[in-house]
Amino acid sequence: MTLMKTMQFNDINVGDKLPEKAIPITVALISNGALATRDFFPGHHDKDAAIALGSPHIFMNILTTNGLVQSYVEGWSGPQSRLKNIDIKLGMPNYPGDVMTFMGEVTATDATTRTVDVGLAGKNKYGMHVTGTVQLVLP
Repeated sequence: MTLMKTMQFNDINVGDKLPEKAIPITVALISNGALATRDFFPGHHDKDAAIALGSPHIFMNILTTNGLVQSYVEGWSGPQSRLKNIDIKLGMPNYPGDVMTFMGEVTATDATTRTVDVGLAGKNKYGMHVTGTVQLVLP
């Protein structure tokens, strides 16, 4: 078993890039994410209903996207980091069969509070699905 290392504030610099991470978008990810977040809107789990709304397939809800954003940043920062804020904006939908690729960069640091801001984006074949900033505290 490999123990995950936590990033240390003193090792972080503005401009540091996070490794890209590709997330396969599946029916299960979309529908289970919606149900887990108690979002019963039919466009997130019923293909016929989504098509009736003008969508080619079911589409991901913002709470699932939010969870993927958190997982991406915390996967980079490590288990002893502490999330302070997530501020995201949705763009193009995520549909089954696509891949969303996350990319991120450290955009600001504050030595007094040991806070790090990470600007990020998640892109699929249609364009940007999500953009935003995550703020966390590192040891």
